[in-house]
This record gives sequence, C-alpha cells and structure tokens, in this order.
Amino acid sequence: MNNKTRELTLSGMFLAFGIIVPYIFHIANLGGPIFLPMHIPVLLAAFYVNPIYAFSIGFLAPLLNSILTGMPVLYPIAIIMSFELGAYGLITAIIYKKSNLLLALISGMIGGRVVAGLVVFILQSSFGLKMNPLLYLKGALITGMPGIVIQIVLIPVIAKKFKIKSI
Repeated sequence: MNNKTRELTLSGMFLAFGIIVPYIFHIANLGGPIFLPMHIPVLLAAFYVNPIYAFSIGFLAPLLNSILTGMPVLYPIAIIMSFELGAYGLITAIIYKKSNLLLALISGMIGGRVVAGLVVFILQSSFGLKMNPLLYLKGALITGMPGIVIQIVLIPVIAKKFKIKSI
C-alpha cells in the first residue's frame, strides 16, 4: 500500500474511532468530559499520519460527533473542541517528527488547551459568549484530569505495542 493510501485509510479509521469511542462512553454513561474519549484517537493519529491529516481528524471529530449524536453541543463546545483537537493532532504530529513520543504528546496536549482558551476568548469577545477563557481551561483541566492521566499512560503503551512510525 502506498503512503497516500495508507494515510487516508488510517485517517478514516482514526476518525471513525473518534466517533465510536465517545459514543460508547456516552451510552455507558462513563463521563466524556472526565475521560476525554475523543482525544485518544486524535492523539494516536498524530503518530501515524502527516500533520495535516492529524489536524483534520481532530478538527472533524467533534463536529461529526455533534451532528451525529448531539454530543458535544455544537455551539460552543464542539466548535471549541474542533480547534483544540485539531491543534492536538497538528502539534503532536509536527513535534513527533523532530523529537520523542512523550514530548510530542505533552506538547500537543498543552498546545491544544492553549488553542481552546484562545477560541473561547475569540468567541467571548467577538460573539458575546458568556464564558471566561481561564475558567474554561481550569474547569477542563480539573474535570479532565483522569482522561489526561489515561492519555499520558495509555498512548505510549499503545505506541510501543504497535511500534508507531510516522510518515
């Protein structure tokens, strides 16, 4: 399989996981905002596909979830998450090409949250969103701490198990 076909196939698979995994968490009432199930497929994708595809998977997953399942709510949460997860994919993939997996993963997670804060700020200042960017980030970090820990532990294990190699 050539690289382009491989990347498109993997991108479709990770995008599907980005829809299926959160759906399973929601129907099992496991708490999406706590365990962050949409984040894992996006972050994993960054180790398999090029940065543009990784960004696209992250950007599309929240929007498709919102349209298909109603979760997260399209405005403002899916909009914020689209930029956040898009940044996760993009930053993680770029840094992984130049560094190690753990640095890429943590950089992507931090960068994505910074982008989320910026998007909240833009929506607040331009569209009157009644949300404080710093309080949004604080709440997301505190609520999502179990998911953050799971990502930092689980993703390197999966990477070692499947010998992730970027393109």
